[in-house]
Amino acid sequence: MPLTTRRRALTTLGAALAGTVALPATSALAGEQKHRPRPLWRAHAHNDYEHPRPLLDALDHRFGSLEADIFLVGGQLLVAHDPVDLDPARTLESLYLDPLAARVRANHGSVYRGYRKPLQLLIDIKTEGSSTYLELDRHLKRYKHLFTTYAHGRVLPGPVTAVISGDRAARAPMEAQTVRRAFYDGRLADLGTSAPASFVPLISDNWTLNFTWLGVGAFPDAERQKLRTIMRTAHARGQKVRFWATPDLPGPARDALWAELLAADVDYINTDDLAGLEAFLDAHR
Repeated sequence: MPLTTRRRALTTLGAALAGTVALPATSALAGEQKHRPRPLWRAHAHNDYEHPRPLLDALDHRFGSLEADIFLVGGQLLVAHDPVDLDPARTLESLYLDPLAARVRANHGSVYRGYRKPLQLLIDIKTEGSSTYLELDRHLKRYKHLFTTYAHGRVLPGPVTAVISGDRAARAPMEAQTVRRAFYDGRLADLGTSAPASFVPLISDNWTLNFTWLGVGAFPDAERQKLRTIMRTAHARGQKVRFWATPDLPGPARDALWAELLAADVDYINTDDLAGLEAFLDAHR
């Protein structure tokens, strides 16, 4: 067989093999990705640990952010809303860190398989901030490659981004670190200050302290403009925004307020109603 004929035959064989082996595998992977429900990155599970299955219920509803309150008790970080609810078995590790690490290993480096965007874990400190944060930092160090890390001026993305809220005394030890595995949850007072997004990537505040509208009637123009100004200012600095204390009972008022948050491009919508927010966001894609 002439050389050119052999080359033509090999080319045809290669194309046939690609069509019968490689292409279906690639097509199957693309199809799996296409039919897998996308994560709801705007969805924030407020007081996530109060659900029957902490972390897991939020992940089943595809939430992109969730919140755990912690108390420092004898070197352990216990998860609860109030001291009366403390249980030595409900630690930050057992409810969140260990399951997240296992899931990331199973999903080859991400919380949601096929999506590299980090899950946000908001950790609300309920005991004295400085000592609790330093203990938390020691805990986070045990989970290599799990957390987004700030190191000597650079942010290195990981599968989970820990953001510290609650007692404000945590700020000083965090600012003093040149390497840390967590970031700081700012307030509206931090907008436009010298604090960079590499330290304060999130701005959270109480809706009712800044707005009078609770979803009934028309959204006052002045308040809508205030909200849009907040969002422009935050986004220009690379920061995201979340409001708590928004209406959370199912009904037209909640839907109206959530719709305004979406229209203003608010980054996280706060809820205790996982299924309700999932349905709302799916309907407003």
